[in-house]
Amino acid sequence: MASKQKTKVAIVGTGFVGATAAYALCIDGIASEIALIDMDKKRAEGEALDLIHGTLFTSNTKITYGNTYRLCKGADIIVITAGAHQKEGETRLDLVKKNASILQQIIAGITANNHQGIIIIVSNPLDVLTSLALQWSGFPKERVFGTGTMLDTARFRHYLSEYYEVNPSSVHAYILGEHGDSEFPAWSCAHVGGVPLKSFERYNPKELSKIAEKTRNAAYEIIAKKGATYYAIGLVITKLVRTILTDQRHVLPVSCLLENYYAINNICLSIPAVIGRQGILKKIKIPLNKKEQQQLKRSANIVKAYTQIVEKHGN
Repeated sequence: MASKQKTKVAIVGTGFVGATAAYALCIDGIASEIALIDMDKKRAEGEALDLIHGTLFTSNTKITYGNTYRLCKGADIIVITAGAHQKEGETRLDLVKKNASILQQIIAGITANNHQGIIIIVSNPLDVLTSLALQWSGFPKERVFGTGTMLDTARFRHYLSEYYEVNPSSVHAYILGEHGDSEFPAWSCAHVGGVPLKSFERYNPKELSKIAEKTRNAAYEIIAKKGATYYAIGLVITKLVRTILTDQRHVLPVSCLLENYYAINNICLSIPAVIGRQGILKKIKIPLNKKEQQQLKRSANIVKAYTQIVEKHGN
């Protein structure tokens, strides 16, 4: 029997999100090695030891750790979760200057040690940082993207499934644009079991609007109640890593570089994309009505403005 191909995932940042992603990846078993990188070496070691002690019950994934970006060498995927976290009352965009400064140092460390991997941005403000990471890394556009609205879309489908009393897997709908306050639901292409929402029983625009608002505010609600969000995003990261390493070619709403997408250029926002072993294989232009196109452009203008603030003033 042929031996399993070795795969390595490096996670930069071992806070709640990074540690939870590592835990989920250990359970999944897709990665042969998980490298935990944190400038707080003691924290990285503690998280690594906790995971190592559980490998008897998982797939025996190799866990390495340290405060050096040399651990990025040979990594197929580098997941960036490091940075200041959103606090109660803060928006994701409030984090832009301090996290852009942190990201610039991280990208320099990665590119000094790895030129072939895929960079996944998880830190906020996600779309701004994804745009900057693409510029600063010099990596091909298909190998730098963010988790985007994957989690927002999962929340959206969950709430819609509750309303329509169906399994979430039967709901097909996207949250697009910014991973933040200007995100929007693509109602024009949403359906349940192949039936457009407008034609499905119980269609009620007011109730659906409440669902969209609930989705938009979900992170704020969780942060207010428990201080941070990390379980669901850890699973999002694991889904994305497995999709890449096994070339599954799932269509997922990730933050990627837009090029003449409804006349939007040179900014990263979430749109559906085909994800495989080489990263983004194809960006899908789904039919958006005029209102949705305007909402996408609003997201683009907001992200572009914050990106330009960083570019103009530096770090």
